Amino acid sequence: MKFSKVPEATIRRLSRYSRCLEQLQAKGEKVVSSAQLATKCAVNAAQVRKDLAYFGEFGIRGVGYYVSELLFDIKRILGSDKEWRMAIVGMGNLGSALFSYKDFLKQNYKIVAAFDIDPHRIIGRVSEKLGKPVEILHSDTLREVVRERNIEIGIITTPANQAQKVADQLVEADVRGILNFAPAQIEVPEGYIVKNVFFTTVLDNLAYLLSV
Repeated sequence: MKFSKVPEATIRRLSRYSRCLEQLQAKGEKVVSSAQLATKCAVNAAQVRKDLAYFGEFGIRGVGYYVSELLFDIKRILGSDKEWRMAIVGMGNLGSALFSYKDFLKQNYKIVAAFDIDPHRIIGRVSEKLGKPVEILHSDTLREVVRERNIEIGIITTPANQAQKVADQLVEADVRGILNFAPAQIEVPEGYIVKNVFFTTVLDNLAYLLSV
């Protein structure tokens, strides 16, 4: 189910609420108030209620939210209640680190393929770093593998000058979701979604806040 005119900031906070609710559930908590959830997630209670109101009515007045039910509903809204199959393109240091990131699986994100333009050159180094054999495929096989393994999200961790080429390959393979870690803006046709993760942009913001 998709909802129009929902601010991206709200979606980001829903993800935060989901993580907080998982922590509460792990502790055996059954009910949480908007004020308690807000405190745990570092927002205010009015913001929690406003964010949830975009998607309907939740909780019981005077009682609060049932933790397991609200977590289920938020995961359904975010689409994280299903498994998302992903591929990493570019198995350098960052790609290798993401490949071994265990929290992906906890959130139903499963890396099912890894690609590089020269897999034979780096497969030994990556396998040694991860402590297990790693299958790294040549980028030329991307379209075929995407189809065989039902890959829906592509993660770009290549150098900047390769990012657009990889994005084009992912589009040709009909991978509609792209997470771009390369320090370059990439363009995709309408109907495809790109989210950029530029570390230096975040650092610039942090540096600005430290400087004012």
